[in-house]
Amino acid sequence: MSLTPTHDRRALLTGLLGSACAMGMGGIAPANNMKSRPQRLSPERSMIPFVDAHIHLWDLNHIRYDWLSPPFSDDGPNGSVESIAHDYGVAQYRADLARWNVVGAVHVDAGAAADSALRETQWLDGLAAIDGLPTGLVAFAALNDPDIDTLLAAQAAHPRVKGIRHIVNWHPEPKRTYGPVDLTLDPQWQAGYALLARHGLSFDLQCYPGQMPGLAPLIERHPDIPVILNHMGMPVLTDADGLNDWRRGMKALAALPHVAVKLSGMGFIRRDWTLDSIAPLVRETIDLFGADRCAFASDTPTDKLFATIDQYMESYHAIVADFAQSDRRALFGGNANRLYRLGLDL
Repeated sequence: MSLTPTHDRRALLTGLLGSACAMGMGGIAPANNMKSRPQRLSPERSMIPFVDAHIHLWDLNHIRYDWLSPPFSDDGPNGSVESIAHDYGVAQYRADLARWNVVGAVHVDAGAAADSALRETQWLDGLAAIDGLPTGLVAFAALNDPDIDTLLAAQAAHPRVKGIRHIVNWHPEPKRTYGPVDLTLDPQWQAGYALLARHGLSFDLQCYPGQMPGLAPLIERHPDIPVILNHMGMPVLTDADGLNDWRRGMKALAALPHVAVKLSGMGFIRRDWTLDSIAPLVRETIDLFGADRCAFASDTPTDKLFATIDQYMESYHAIVADFAQSDRRALFGGNANRLYRLGLDL
């Protein structure tokens, strides 16, 4: 990982974190609303090839998504999703990313019912054949399903399918948790996880930091299963020790060389995020994993619940503006291309 000669990453990170004022959000500084302030980006930055490591598409008339169906409520982990509960296809995606040099995109399972997972893959394959996107797919399969080997084989039969995601976020607070139990403690789930290697599939891990130390030994036992952690590990900054929990969990996973992380989902971390509030977390994540194991992603349209995609992209480019060009090209394109085995010529 290289830096420009005039910057030392650890020194800058220390300065960023040291300036955080206690204690409203776990020691991360509140900030003026810089996400609403337009950023002046050089043409060179906006033309860096972007392989979007995490997107969602859906046609609500084709596949049902319970979480995108009324009635809507503010009680869930991320509040009401009514504003994004409409069809979102490749044309809408391209419009949202029009300012950025998108050369590839990875679709991650969008929360369809389990019995529609294969149909979602088939639908996305059809889109890709016509529109050129998505480039790769991370499909859904419930790793605790008794028939998981068959489910994985069916997904792996599609060449665009590179990995599997089974969301496992568990938290003792009912409004924060995604499910009633911590699936990662289930031996059947762990056995299903082990089968991913047989089918040449990676795993997109979406969990909370408190689950990471317990997951680390399982992940370590299977170095042939690449793991891509979603949304920067989703720190729960409203927890009393949320920032330290995140650091402990991230260090446990960063110690495993086959684990990478997506830099995305800032609104899941803090709905009122600003450039100032997320920059220390992004920089610390890159410092832990290295620039070769991190990948920026838009997480559109889900992240549009909290800001425009341009605001995210402007902020991401600003955060790493001092990095060497080779690192920036890796963070925005090269790493996702490698991690998901897309074979793009960058």
